[in-house]
Order: sequence, then C-alpha cells, then structure tokens
Amino acid sequence: MTGNIKLKNWVKECAELCQPDNIVWCDGSEAEKERLEKQAFATGELIQLNQEKLPGCAYHRTATNDVARTEHLTFICTRRKEDAGPTNNWMSPEEGYERAGAIFRGSMRGRTMYVIPFSMGPIGSPFSKIGVELSDSIYVVLNMRIMTNMGQAVLNALGTDGKFTKALHGKAERDINKRLILQFPEDNTIWSVGSGYGGNVLLGKKCLSLRIASYLGRQEGWLAEHMLIVGIQDPQGRMTYIAGAFPSACGKTNLAMLVPPEALKAKGFKVVTIGDDIAWMRIKEDGRLWAVNPETGFFGVVPGTNWQTNPNAMATTQKNTIYTNVALKPDGTVWWEDGDGPPPAEAQDWQGNYWRPGMTDEDGKTVTGAHPNSRFTTPASQCPCIAPNWQDPEGVPISAFLFGGRRARLAPLVYQSFNWQHGVFVGATMASERTAAQYGKLGEVRRDPMAMLPFCGYNMADYFGYWLATGKKLTNPPKIFHVNWFRTDERGKLPWPGFGENLRVLDWIVKRCRDEAAAEETPIGYVPAPGAIDMSGLDIPAKVMEKLLSVSPDDWADDLKNIKEFFTGFGDRLPGEIWEEYRALNDRFGNGASR
Repeated sequence: MTGNIKLKNWVKECAELCQPDNIVWCDGSEAEKERLEKQAFATGELIQLNQEKLPGCAYHRTATNDVARTEHLTFICTRRKEDAGPTNNWMSPEEGYERAGAIFRGSMRGRTMYVIPFSMGPIGSPFSKIGVELSDSIYVVLNMRIMTNMGQAVLNALGTDGKFTKALHGKAERDINKRLILQFPEDNTIWSVGSGYGGNVLLGKKCLSLRIASYLGRQEGWLAEHMLIVGIQDPQGRMTYIAGAFPSACGKTNLAMLVPPEALKAKGFKVVTIGDDIAWMRIKEDGRLWAVNPETGFFGVVPGTNWQTNPNAMATTQKNTIYTNVALKPDGTVWWEDGDGPPPAEAQDWQGNYWRPGMTDEDGKTVTGAHPNSRFTTPASQCPCIAPNWQDPEGVPISAFLFGGRRARLAPLVYQSFNWQHGVFVGATMASERTAAQYGKLGEVRRDPMAMLPFCGYNMADYFGYWLATGKKLTNPPKIFHVNWFRTDERGKLPWPGFGENLRVLDWIVKRCRDEAAAEETPIGYVPAPGAIDMSGLDIPAKVMEKLLSVSPDDWADDLKNIKEFFTGFGDRLPGEIWEEYRALNDRFGNGASR
C-alpha cells in the first residue's frame, strides 16, 4: 500500500496501543465500499434505506450521549498555555497523550482498525494537505469517502517521505466521561476517543481543516477559514467569488446553495457553489487571495431543510447519502421536523424508539422524531448548483468576504468596512444573539470572531494579528462586508425575506467590488444608498428598507461596552490595531473612548 516508513511505523505504534484484531488499509474502491456497507448492515452499525426511493442511502444512529461536537471536551494541546489563548480549552501535550492514551489502550480488541489515507483539497494541489486517520468505525470510513479525497491515490501522492497529519480515532466505550478530542498543532496530530458523532470523529473536518490547518496556515503563510465559497454570475456573464463566515443558525448552507429569485433569474443572474463550510486561501502572484474548498462533501444539519428553504440541498441528498439521527419511517425512508410533507403516522425516532406525532415525555415536552442536530453526509458533486470548477487545484479568486450574524436591532442588512484593517475589526467583533432554540438566555450576545471561536488552533489574538499581516501582503485584497438577514421590526417580525432574496444584497456587494454601486457613509461603514439594491419583483416599502439599513447610536453604544469586555480578555496579546479601530468607532459615534 505504501513505502512511507514513518507512516508504517506510526500505524504500528497505534496498533500496539489500541490492540485491534485486524488492520485494514483502505484503498477507496467501490468494491471496498460495498464490502464495508454489507458488514455495517449485518451488525446494525448502519441501516440500508429504501433503495428504490433513496438509492445508495444509509441510516446511522449515534449514542444518545453523543449527538454533537463536545466543545468542553475539545482541547488545544500546546506546550505553552498562552499559545492556545483564552478562547480555547488547553491541555499540555504530555497530559493529553497520557489521558487519551489510557482510554485508547486496548480499546480496539475484537475490532478492526481501518487506515484511511485522505487528502483535504484536490490531490496534488498546492493548497492540499494529506492526513491519515486510523479508526475502528466503518461509519467513519464511509463518511470520509464522501467528505475527502480518500484511498490509494493519496498514498501514491504521499510517496515515501511525504508529510501527513496523524489522526487517531477510537469509539472506545462512547462514554462521555471517557471522551476527549485533542489537537496537537505543534505535532500535526489529532487524537479523538470516546465518540462516534461525525463532528468529533471525521477528523478531516473541523479538527484538521480548521484547528490544525489554521495553525499550519500561520506557519506557512496561508489562511484556513470557516467560510462558504460561492460564485455570483451577473447578467453580463461576469463571475465574482465571495467567501462568507457565519455562526450556526445564520443561514450559511442556504446561502452557499442559493437559488436566485425569479426576477433576478430572468435578468440572467446565476449562483454556483464552490463549498459550504471551509475555505483554504493563498496569496498568488496577482496579489489576490485564491481559495479552494478542501472538502468533497456536505455535512449538513437536516431539521429545517426542505424543498422551499434549500432545494439544492434536498436534491443533493436524494442518493448516496448517509443520514444520522433522523426519524426512520416504516417504508425505509426518513423524516425530520420542518422538512417536507406531513409527519408519518408512526416511525422509529432517532433513538430507535417507537414514535408518533404529538408524543410528549413525562414533563409534557414534545418528543421529536429527529434530533435537532441530525445530519446528512452527501457528495458535493451531486449538488445541482455545484460549480464546474469547484475542484480546480488552483482555486478561485476571492473578491469579497462576508461576515454575518443574527442581530435583532444592531446591525443593518449590509454594510462595507472602510478598509482591510477596519474589516478585520468587523470580523473580530462578529456576534449572534441566542434564539429560542439555543441553550442560554434569549437574546444573549455570543461573540464568534470570523465564526472561528471553536475552531482556531492557536491564540485568537495572534489570529487577528495574522489577518492584519496578511492584508499588508495583498495588493488586491478582498473587500469586507457584514450582513444581517435577521433584523426585526417593532413587532419582532423579519421584514427582510431572506433565502434567495439575499442575492439582491450579494449583487450590491459584487457591484461595490467593481465600483459600480452607490453607498452612504455611516459611523460603522458604508451602507447602500437609496435605490442601490435591486428590488425588482420584491415589494418592500422604501421606509422599511431605510430602517433595515439604519444605524442606531444607542444600540451601538451598548454593543461597544460588550466588545470592550470581550477584547480585554485577550490582554496585551491583542494587536494594537484592533484597539485603534475600537477607539475610532467610538469617536465616529461622538462618544470619545479609551481602553
């Protein structure tokens, strides 16, 4: 399979620790896929779905204590605690290896260890990184087939002395008290033990693509970001690529697969998807940032996804998809809340129990058929709007960054930063307010800079500094914008319709990148001038649009206090330029300011 001695020795070391009965090197072939599926169906690790209605699809359940990323059990293991920073959980490498090693020891007895060679990014691309995941889960193997370039071709590219990320995963007992997700950036290593949930065990996903890659990117001079990449083609046939960072529950996947409203579609607008979650970016000879999506699949949240909210996602998942923790209908198909069609009269819920609509638990709370964080894993190549060049090894040029959040009153529908440094400040202050569906106080502001708070593999103050330094190297930097699809009116309603209509805002952003759209200056940045957003076919009164784009000094005064508190937590490590922008924003509101 490989002549790479370092890889062979590492696999041997991990096998001695975990003691599997067998070791299988994965080649990524169709025959291997069929063999593994057959084994998983026989043991119940997977359930084969109705092959007439959902060809190639399978169903998986996780343990009831293992249904989401466990951020409190996720650690950055650096030699110095300050290098992990105040927003990460920290553990020393020595303690991490010792604690996780004790759980790994002998945990694969009676099981098979699968060796999964994978490439994040097109094999051979200058953007790409190779990893090898060892896992005792067929579910992991089959998901990694979807989410990455996986198999013998990767080993061929690795060669006899190539570098790779060492990623060890074991289900162990799936006991939350024996669960750790550890990143060792300085060792280019990931250890995940005690979980079977995708976000914790598909180690090419957040663990490598963001936590390890953000660290590697800083060392090597590139960016790894939690961003979608989308292409907007205007009526003149010009394509512009935008990358966007959004916290959870802010419409990121819907935006990545946006369907143009009829009025703009008739004018010739077209939207194509490069990626829905991760962007790796490098500065090229033209002084621009070029980006690739290092993944080959989508790992999306199912509830709320339907033919109205995201028809492209629905079309993508009709075949060759692994569904996790949804409701299983008697006919071998699946269902979830806020999906399409009426709920089944009866089904098995995500835990495998009998379920029918309207059931309540002992506390009178409604029992859902699907878990709120139920997922689909599906090949990106099946997406109807996937761009023809989505796996171009050279990437695509990024003209604009979008930072977004869910703010009921504060942020206008869209505004543009004054310059790169101000744009980094806009990204660094990104926040969303908790919704009724999220744990915590309703309306509480959650800071999530660049949507990277849970995913930055090093001190976030240094991360801001690296963004600032990157801007100084760019001769043609992307313009930076902030969007807010969730601004409410006096009645708490959403006057902006969102979904496909967001293309109208993207159109203004693209035109600003080309110096073709009018804007007005405000203390926070540039907002669209009256009439600058194409509203053809959409009936929203001018006064409503004026309110959607308004900036309230009182609301921003309150937010600035929150921002100051957040930034103070980084101590002296926070770049001075960030405090400069903070003071400048205060001054523009006429408050005067100091740290």
